[in-house]
Amino acid sequence: MIQNEILISAQVLQWRCVESKIDNERLHYSRFAISPFRCGQANTVGIAMRRALLGEVKGTSITCAKFEKVTHEYSTIAGIQESVHDISINSKEIVLESNSSETQKAFISILGPKKITAQDIILPPSVKIIDGKQYIATLTKAIQLDIELEIEKDYGYRIQNSNKSTNSHFFIDAIFMPIRNANYSVHSFENENKTQEMLFIEIWTNGSITPKDALYEASRSLIDLFIPFLHAERREIINELENEYKLSNISYFSSFSPLADKITKEVSFKHIFIDQLELPARAYNCLKRVNVNTLADLLNYSQEDLMKIKNFGKKSVEQVLEALQKQFSINLPKNKIYFY
Repeated sequence: MIQNEILISAQVLQWRCVESKIDNERLHYSRFAISPFRCGQANTVGIAMRRALLGEVKGTSITCAKFEKVTHEYSTIAGIQESVHDISINSKEIVLESNSSETQKAFISILGPKKITAQDIILPPSVKIIDGKQYIATLTKAIQLDIELEIEKDYGYRIQNSNKSTNSHFFIDAIFMPIRNANYSVHSFENENKTQEMLFIEIWTNGSITPKDALYEASRSLIDLFIPFLHAERREIINELENEYKLSNISYFSSFSPLADKITKEVSFKHIFIDQLELPARAYNCLKRVNVNTLADLLNYSQEDLMKIKNFGKKSVEQVLEALQKQFSINLPKNKIYFY
Protein backbone atom coordinates (compact mmCIF):
# COMPACT_ATOMS: atom_id res chain seq x y z
CA MET A 1 0.00 0.00 0.00
CA ILE A 2 1.38 3.39 -1.02
CA GLN A 3 0.95 6.42 1.21
CA ASN A 4 2.37 9.91 0.78
CA GLU A 5 1.89 13.33 2.27
CA ILE A 6 1.62 16.69 0.49
CA LEU A 7 1.43 20.08 2.22
CA ILE A 8 -1.18 22.29 0.55
CA SER A 9 -2.61 25.51 1.96
CA ALA A 10 -1.30 24.76 5.48
CA GLN A 11 -3.00 21.36 5.56
CA VAL A 12 -1.42 17.96 5.04
CA LEU A 13 -2.94 15.98 2.19
CA GLN A 14 -2.45 12.25 2.45
CA TRP A 15 -2.81 9.95 -0.52
CA ARG A 16 -2.56 6.23 -0.91
CA CYS A 17 -3.38 3.42 -3.31
CA VAL A 18 -6.42 1.64 -1.85
CA GLU A 19 -6.90 -0.94 -4.61
CA SER A 20 -4.73 -2.33 -7.38
CA LYS A 21 -5.10 -5.24 -9.79
CA ILE A 22 -3.79 -6.55 -13.09
CA ASP A 23 -6.51 -8.18 -15.17
CA ASN A 24 -4.08 -9.03 -17.99
CA GLU A 25 -0.94 -7.65 -19.65
CA ARG A 26 -2.95 -4.87 -21.31
CA LEU A 27 -5.26 -3.87 -18.47
CA HIS A 28 -3.92 -2.50 -15.19
CA TYR A 29 -6.14 -0.82 -12.61
CA SER A 30 -5.59 1.20 -9.43
CA ARG A 31 -7.74 3.39 -7.20
CA PHE A 32 -6.21 6.21 -5.17
CA ALA A 33 -7.64 8.13 -2.22
CA ILE A 34 -6.53 11.70 -1.41
CA SER A 35 -7.68 13.72 1.60
CA PRO A 36 -8.51 15.95 3.40
CA PHE A 37 -9.63 18.71 1.01
CA ARG A 38 -11.63 21.79 1.85
CA CYS A 39 -15.11 21.87 0.33
CA GLY A 40 -14.81 22.37 -3.42
CA GLN A 41 -11.08 21.59 -3.69
CA ALA A 42 -11.51 17.87 -4.42
CA ASN A 43 -13.67 18.53 -7.47
CA THR A 44 -11.17 21.09 -8.79
CA VAL A 45 -8.29 18.63 -8.47
CA GLY A 46 -10.37 15.72 -9.80
CA ILE A 47 -11.35 17.52 -13.01
CA ALA A 48 -7.78 18.64 -13.68
CA MET A 49 -6.26 15.22 -12.94
CA ARG A 50 -8.72 13.33 -15.13
CA ARG A 51 -8.07 15.63 -18.09
CA ALA A 52 -4.33 15.46 -17.54
CA LEU A 53 -4.40 11.66 -17.33
CA LEU A 54 -6.31 11.37 -20.61
CA GLY A 55 -4.47 14.08 -22.52
CA GLU A 56 -1.05 14.76 -20.98
CA VAL A 57 0.47 11.29 -20.48
CA LYS A 58 2.69 10.12 -23.32
CA GLY A 59 2.33 6.75 -24.99
CA THR A 60 3.97 4.77 -27.79
CA SER A 61 2.46 3.59 -31.06
CA ILE A 62 3.36 2.22 -34.49
CA THR A 63 2.75 5.06 -36.95
CA CYS A 64 4.00 3.73 -40.29
CA ALA A 65 4.50 0.37 -42.03
CA LYS A 66 6.62 -0.20 -45.13
CA PHE A 67 5.84 -3.24 -47.33
CA GLU A 68 8.24 -4.09 -50.13
CA LYS A 69 6.73 -3.96 -53.64
CA VAL A 70 3.24 -3.02 -52.41
CA THR A 71 1.68 0.05 -53.99
CA HIS A 72 -1.78 0.27 -52.44
CA GLU A 73 -3.09 0.07 -48.87
CA TYR A 74 -5.85 -2.39 -49.79
CA SER A 75 -3.58 -4.71 -51.78
CA THR A 76 -3.51 -8.42 -51.02
CA ILE A 77 -0.36 -10.53 -51.05
CA ALA A 78 -0.48 -14.15 -52.19
CA GLY A 79 0.14 -16.46 -49.26
CA ILE A 80 -0.98 -13.95 -46.60
CA GLN A 81 -4.43 -14.31 -45.06
CA GLU A 82 -4.83 -10.57 -44.34
CA SER A 83 -4.67 -7.56 -46.65
CA VAL A 84 -2.06 -4.84 -46.17
CA HIS A 85 -4.75 -2.69 -44.56
CA ASP A 86 -5.67 -5.43 -42.06
CA ILE A 87 -2.02 -5.91 -41.10
CA SER A 88 -1.67 -2.16 -40.54
CA ILE A 89 -4.77 -2.10 -38.31
CA ASN A 90 -3.48 -5.05 -36.28
CA SER A 91 -0.10 -3.32 -35.91
CA LYS A 92 -1.80 -0.19 -34.57
CA GLU A 93 -3.31 -2.22 -31.71
CA ILE A 94 0.05 -3.48 -30.43
CA VAL A 95 0.91 -2.03 -27.01
CA LEU A 96 4.48 -0.78 -26.74
CA GLU A 97 6.65 0.95 -24.16
CA SER A 98 9.50 3.24 -25.20
CA ASN A 99 12.02 5.26 -23.19
CA SER A 100 13.06 7.34 -26.20
CA SER A 101 11.31 10.43 -27.58
CA GLU A 102 12.89 9.89 -31.02
CA THR A 103 11.31 7.90 -33.87
CA GLN A 104 12.45 4.27 -33.70
CA LYS A 105 12.47 1.56 -36.36
CA ALA A 106 11.39 -2.05 -35.90
CA PHE A 107 11.19 -4.97 -38.34
CA ILE A 108 9.21 -8.09 -39.12
CA SER A 109 11.10 -10.66 -41.19
CA ILE A 110 9.26 -14.01 -41.22
CA LEU A 111 9.26 -17.10 -43.45
CA GLY A 112 5.88 -18.86 -43.65
CA PRO A 113 3.76 -20.71 -43.08
CA LYS A 114 3.37 -19.10 -39.65
CA LYS A 115 1.03 -17.16 -37.39
CA ILE A 116 2.72 -13.79 -36.75
CA THR A 117 2.31 -12.14 -33.34
CA ALA A 118 3.86 -9.15 -31.61
CA GLN A 119 6.71 -11.24 -30.20
CA ASP A 120 7.99 -11.72 -33.76
CA ILE A 121 8.79 -8.00 -34.12
CA ILE A 122 12.51 -7.20 -34.01
CA LEU A 123 12.70 -4.15 -31.72
CA PRO A 124 15.39 -1.55 -30.88
CA PRO A 125 16.73 -1.68 -27.29
CA SER A 126 14.67 1.35 -26.20
CA VAL A 127 11.31 -0.29 -27.04
CA LYS A 128 9.59 -3.32 -25.57
CA ILE A 129 6.39 -5.26 -26.26
CA ILE A 130 3.81 -5.42 -23.46
CA ASP A 131 1.83 -8.41 -24.78
CA GLY A 132 3.72 -10.67 -27.18
CA LYS A 133 0.56 -12.66 -28.00
CA GLN A 134 -1.13 -9.80 -29.91
CA TYR A 135 -2.04 -11.02 -33.38
CA ILE A 136 -0.67 -9.43 -36.58
CA ALA A 137 -1.17 -11.79 -39.57
CA THR A 138 -1.03 -15.40 -40.82
CA LEU A 139 1.26 -16.65 -43.59
CA THR A 140 -0.47 -19.58 -45.26
CA LYS A 141 2.39 -20.46 -47.62
CA ALA A 142 6.17 -20.69 -47.58
CA ILE A 143 6.71 -17.03 -48.48
CA GLN A 144 8.93 -14.36 -46.94
CA LEU A 145 7.25 -11.33 -45.36
CA ASP A 146 9.37 -8.24 -44.62
CA ILE A 147 7.85 -5.16 -42.99
CA GLU A 148 9.62 -2.07 -41.65
CA LEU A 149 7.76 -0.29 -38.83
CA GLU A 150 8.15 3.22 -37.44
CA ILE A 151 7.49 3.71 -33.72
CA GLU A 152 6.84 7.09 -32.11
CA LYS A 153 6.07 8.45 -28.66
CA ASP A 154 3.50 11.25 -28.38
CA TYR A 155 0.25 12.45 -26.80
CA GLY A 156 -3.40 11.67 -27.62
CA TYR A 157 -4.51 10.66 -31.11
CA ARG A 158 -2.98 11.23 -34.53
CA ILE A 159 -5.16 10.89 -37.62
CA GLN A 160 -3.00 10.32 -40.69
CA ASN A 161 -3.65 11.69 -44.15
CA SER A 162 -3.96 8.68 -46.46
CA ASN A 163 -2.58 10.79 -49.32
CA LYS A 164 0.80 10.77 -47.56
CA SER A 165 1.15 7.02 -48.14
CA THR A 166 3.60 6.63 -51.04
CA ASN A 167 6.48 4.39 -52.12
CA SER A 168 5.26 1.39 -50.11
CA HIS A 169 5.05 3.52 -46.92
CA PHE A 170 1.60 3.31 -45.31
CA PHE A 171 0.93 5.74 -42.46
CA ILE A 172 -1.27 4.46 -39.64
CA ASP A 173 -3.72 6.34 -37.41
CA ALA A 174 -2.04 6.25 -34.00
CA ILE A 175 -3.51 6.01 -30.50
CA PHE A 176 -0.73 7.15 -28.17
CA MET A 177 -2.88 7.32 -25.03
CA PRO A 178 -1.73 4.69 -22.50
CA ILE A 179 -4.69 5.55 -20.24
CA ARG A 180 -7.75 3.47 -21.16
CA ASN A 181 -10.02 5.29 -18.75
CA ALA A 182 -9.90 7.62 -15.74
CA ASN A 183 -12.68 8.48 -13.30
CA TYR A 184 -12.93 10.43 -10.07
CA SER A 185 -15.48 10.77 -7.28
CA VAL A 186 -15.77 13.08 -4.27
CA HIS A 187 -16.99 12.04 -0.81
CA SER A 188 -17.67 14.40 2.09
CA PHE A 189 -17.02 13.64 5.77
CA GLU A 190 -17.03 15.45 9.10
CA ASN A 191 -13.72 16.09 10.85
CA GLU A 192 -13.54 18.16 14.07
CA ASN A 193 -16.85 19.88 13.28
CA LYS A 194 -15.65 20.74 9.76
CA THR A 195 -16.91 19.31 6.52
CA GLN A 196 -14.00 18.01 4.44
CA GLU A 197 -13.69 16.02 1.24
CA MET A 198 -11.94 12.89 0.05
CA LEU A 199 -11.06 12.44 -3.62
CA PHE A 200 -10.96 9.00 -5.24
CA ILE A 201 -9.19 8.64 -8.59
CA GLU A 202 -9.53 5.45 -10.66
CA ILE A 203 -7.03 4.76 -13.46
CA TRP A 204 -7.01 2.00 -16.08
CA THR A 205 -3.88 1.69 -18.26
CA ASN A 206 -2.86 -0.48 -21.21
CA GLY A 207 0.09 -1.95 -19.28
CA SER A 208 2.78 0.25 -20.83
CA ILE A 209 2.69 2.41 -17.69
CA THR A 210 1.49 1.67 -14.18
CA PRO A 211 -1.46 3.67 -12.81
CA LYS A 212 0.84 5.10 -10.11
CA ASP A 213 3.39 6.33 -12.68
CA ALA A 214 0.56 7.72 -14.80
CA LEU A 215 -0.64 9.71 -11.78
CA TYR A 216 2.89 11.07 -11.27
CA GLU A 217 3.27 12.02 -14.93
CA ALA A 218 -0.12 13.73 -15.10
CA SER A 219 0.75 15.71 -11.95
CA ARG A 220 4.06 16.85 -13.42
CA SER A 221 2.33 17.92 -16.62
CA LEU A 222 -0.13 20.05 -14.66
CA ILE A 223 2.78 21.69 -12.80
CA ASP A 224 4.50 22.42 -16.11
CA LEU A 225 1.37 24.09 -17.47
CA PHE A 226 1.38 26.57 -14.57
CA ILE A 227 5.12 27.32 -14.68
CA PRO A 228 4.68 30.38 -16.99
CA PHE A 229 2.43 31.98 -14.36
CA LEU A 230 5.24 31.62 -11.80
CA HIS A 231 7.96 33.00 -14.07
CA ALA A 232 6.79 36.62 -13.87
CA GLU A 233 6.56 36.56 -10.06
CA ARG A 234 9.94 34.87 -9.73
CA ARG A 235 11.55 37.37 -12.08
CA GLU A 236 10.24 40.27 -9.98
CA ILE A 237 11.59 38.70 -6.77
CA ILE A 238 14.98 38.07 -8.38
CA ASN A 239 15.21 41.63 -9.68
CA GLU A 240 14.45 43.00 -6.22
CA LEU A 241 17.08 40.81 -4.59
CA GLU A 242 19.67 41.59 -7.26
CA ASN A 243 19.10 45.31 -6.80
CA GLU A 244 19.43 44.92 -3.05
CA TYR A 245 22.73 43.10 -3.34
CA LYS A 246 23.93 45.17 -6.32
CA LEU A 247 23.87 42.20 -8.68
CA SER A 248 21.77 43.85 -11.37
CA ASN A 249 24.55 43.46 -13.93
CA ILE A 250 23.81 39.72 -14.04
CA SER A 251 21.09 38.83 -16.55
CA TYR A 252 18.33 36.48 -15.40
CA PHE A 253 18.25 34.74 -18.77
CA SER A 254 22.00 34.51 -19.35
CA SER A 255 23.05 33.01 -16.02
CA PHE A 256 21.77 31.99 -12.61
CA SER A 257 23.12 33.91 -9.64
CA PRO A 258 22.98 32.11 -6.28
CA LEU A 259 19.94 34.18 -5.36
CA ALA A 260 18.14 33.41 -8.61
CA ASP A 261 19.02 29.76 -8.31
CA LYS A 262 17.63 29.65 -4.75
CA ILE A 263 14.36 31.27 -5.77
CA THR A 264 14.03 28.99 -8.80
CA LYS A 265 14.36 25.86 -6.70
CA GLU A 266 11.97 27.10 -4.06
CA VAL A 267 9.29 28.09 -6.53
CA SER A 268 9.05 25.17 -8.90
CA PHE A 269 12.07 23.53 -10.46
CA LYS A 270 12.58 20.94 -7.74
CA HIS A 271 9.21 19.48 -8.76
CA ILE A 272 10.00 19.19 -12.48
CA PHE A 273 11.72 15.97 -13.52
CA ILE A 274 14.22 15.89 -16.40
CA ASP A 275 11.87 13.51 -18.21
CA GLN A 276 9.95 16.65 -19.22
CA LEU A 277 12.94 17.84 -21.28
CA GLU A 278 12.44 14.86 -23.62
CA LEU A 279 16.18 14.36 -24.03
CA PRO A 280 17.68 11.63 -26.23
CA ALA A 281 18.39 8.39 -24.37
CA ARG A 282 22.17 8.94 -24.19
CA ALA A 283 21.95 12.38 -22.54
CA TYR A 284 19.09 11.33 -20.27
CA ASN A 285 20.86 8.18 -19.01
CA CYS A 286 24.12 10.07 -18.34
CA LEU A 287 22.29 12.63 -16.21
CA LYS A 288 20.41 9.93 -14.27
CA ARG A 289 23.72 8.16 -13.53
CA VAL A 290 25.01 11.25 -11.69
CA ASN A 291 21.69 11.65 -9.81
CA VAL A 292 20.37 14.56 -11.86
CA ASN A 293 16.68 13.79 -11.50
CA THR A 294 14.99 17.19 -11.48
CA LEU A 295 15.42 20.53 -13.18
CA ALA A 296 16.70 21.94 -9.89
CA ASP A 297 19.49 19.32 -9.93
CA LEU A 298 20.37 20.20 -13.51
CA LEU A 299 20.59 23.94 -12.77
CA ASN A 300 23.41 23.22 -10.33
CA TYR A 301 25.55 22.37 -13.38
CA SER A 302 27.29 24.71 -15.81
CA GLN A 303 28.05 23.74 -19.40
CA GLU A 304 31.62 23.00 -18.29
CA ASP A 305 30.33 20.73 -15.49
CA LEU A 306 28.19 18.76 -17.95
CA MET A 307 31.20 18.15 -20.19
CA LYS A 308 32.94 16.49 -17.23
CA ILE A 309 30.23 13.83 -16.91
CA LYS A 310 31.38 10.48 -18.28
CA ASN A 311 30.18 9.83 -21.88
CA PHE A 312 28.48 13.26 -21.93
CA GLY A 313 29.87 14.92 -25.05
CA LYS A 314 29.43 18.28 -26.74
CA LYS A 315 26.37 17.08 -28.66
CA SER A 316 24.62 16.03 -25.44
CA VAL A 317 25.35 19.43 -23.90
CA GLU A 318 23.84 21.12 -26.95
CA GLN A 319 20.72 18.94 -26.65
CA VAL A 320 20.31 19.90 -22.98
CA LEU A 321 20.78 23.61 -23.75
CA GLU A 322 18.26 23.46 -26.59
CA ALA A 323 15.65 21.70 -24.42
CA LEU A 324 16.10 24.18 -21.54
CA GLN A 325 15.81 27.17 -23.86
CA LYS A 326 12.83 25.79 -25.77
CA GLN A 327 10.73 24.71 -22.80
CA PHE A 328 11.79 27.08 -20.00
CA SER A 329 13.70 29.98 -21.65
CA ILE A 330 16.77 29.09 -19.57
CA ASN A 331 20.43 29.27 -20.59
CA LEU A 332 23.00 27.43 -18.50
CA PRO A 333 26.17 29.45 -17.83
CA LYS A 334 29.35 28.21 -19.51
CA ASN A 335 31.15 28.25 -16.16
CA LYS A 336 30.01 28.50 -12.58
CA ILE A 337 29.94 32.01 -11.12
CA TYR A 338 31.17 32.40 -7.58
CA PHE A 339 30.56 35.36 -5.27
CA TYR A 340 32.80 36.24 -2.36
